[in-house]
Amino acid sequence: MDNQQYFLSIDNGTQSVRAMVFDGLGQLIAKSKVDIEPYFSEQPGWAEQHADYFWAALCDACQALWPQLPVSKDDIAAVSVTTQRATAIAMGADNQPLRPAISWLDQRQVETKPTLSALESALFTLVRAKPLVDLMHKQAEANWIEQNEPNIWNKVHKFVLLSGYHNYKLTGEYKDAIASTVGFVPFDYKTQQWAGKKDWKWRAMPITQEMLPEVLPAGAELGKINPQAATETGIPEGLPLIASGSDKACEVLGTGCTDAHTGSLSYGSLATINIATDKYVEAIPFYPAYPGVIPETFNIEMMVQRGYWMVSWFKQEFGLLETQQGEQQKVSPESLFDQLLADVPAGSDGLMLQPYWSPSNGDGPETRGAIIGFTEAHTRAHLYRAMIEGLTFALRESKELLEKRSGKAINRLVVSGGGSQSDQVMQITADIFGMPVYRPHTFETSSLGAAIASAVGVGMYPNFVTAVGQMTHEGESFEPIEANSVLYNSLYQKVYKKMYGQLKPSYEALQSITGR
Repeated sequence: MDNQQYFLSIDNGTQSVRAMVFDGLGQLIAKSKVDIEPYFSEQPGWAEQHADYFWAALCDACQALWPQLPVSKDDIAAVSVTTQRATAIAMGADNQPLRPAISWLDQRQVETKPTLSALESALFTLVRAKPLVDLMHKQAEANWIEQNEPNIWNKVHKFVLLSGYHNYKLTGEYKDAIASTVGFVPFDYKTQQWAGKKDWKWRAMPITQEMLPEVLPAGAELGKINPQAATETGIPEGLPLIASGSDKACEVLGTGCTDAHTGSLSYGSLATINIATDKYVEAIPFYPAYPGVIPETFNIEMMVQRGYWMVSWFKQEFGLLETQQGEQQKVSPESLFDQLLADVPAGSDGLMLQPYWSPSNGDGPETRGAIIGFTEAHTRAHLYRAMIEGLTFALRESKELLEKRSGKAINRLVVSGGGSQSDQVMQITADIFGMPVYRPHTFETSSLGAAIASAVGVGMYPNFVTAVGQMTHEGESFEPIEANSVLYNSLYQKVYKKMYGQLKPSYEALQSITGR
């Protein structure tokens, strides 16, 4: 077997676009990164960004990569794209975006309800799925565009997710990966294909079959890099573009998580915990299990919306000192926040944070975050540690629900994403979960997952299990500190798990009074 093949992965996340090259053993040999503005907001709750802005950042990331590449571009065997999920783009007949992309962070809704038959309405009501059906209709970007911008909707030729947009720009073909198909579109997550003709989802949104891209399993070829894309990105013309999956799906694969006993924690803008399974299981009734990158598998996921995005919020609102020091020392401000964590004891001297700043895991639209326990002794360092602890408490709660729903104990935790680079965060995770946690050999696990799909796609490995075994490797481990685990367990059981229920009436009152 020849391990001297190389794979280009492009990762358009929420806060940056990264281009990187891996070898056949999963080792990162070159990387570039372009920071991006996640969105602009013209109205409260809106989150939009121009699709061509994302494309320009992708091109810049690729062009910045080539001078760092220690091998020839001609040695690259394939490229794969992984992106943030559920960011939707309406394309016109000229194959140009008709309006800005609507980000996954967008919170606008319509006030109508889907057109269902009497039998469907009765059935959904009987099985208690009607609130979710109504919510999907309310939150579907296509419904908002049709109702508020009908002149634009009438011109829609294709309705794609961000991954599908980049794939089109690279190849000229409207194709996407099955495992990238996560959003408010008429997709059947059990069969992992577009919904059947009689499925209610077609009546819950104005999308037609003709508007959607062809979806293919990971490892399949989506097309070849066309001349225009080769000129703009520097990627060799004719290189095969291989299907992989969304950033979260690729992260799960890149951490080596291929069964329900391994929990894949992602400390990114969206904080998640996933397990992989070949059986379709819903952690929360009627909330789907998403497609895994490995064909015909599922990722059962629990999430904390705006998870480690909170670190960016903290940096902007309270991190001026670390920002200035980082510029002087040529290091990231986030790396300097570790000292804030070290300065405060476990439990943050009684300061507790509930991190649901946006609805997560089926919570209602009234959901907000909360911080309780303030005294005059608390500092911004306490606030920062309480924020990290609160996020981790939320993920522990999610782990316990996943174990209950799958019937299998999670006995191994692998942590990836930007937050995993912090030793302090990793130790807090081990202490709160009360079990050892591991880093992968690279924190760029979403890009590694895409590279694994490329390696299978070009035939370097016969299947995904073999590729994962060869291309993922265990990194550092962190053991729980017993005294901290005992303290955290008490705070989790006696305080954290009760916070949401006790505060929910106040959240509902705030929404009613302020309208926000």
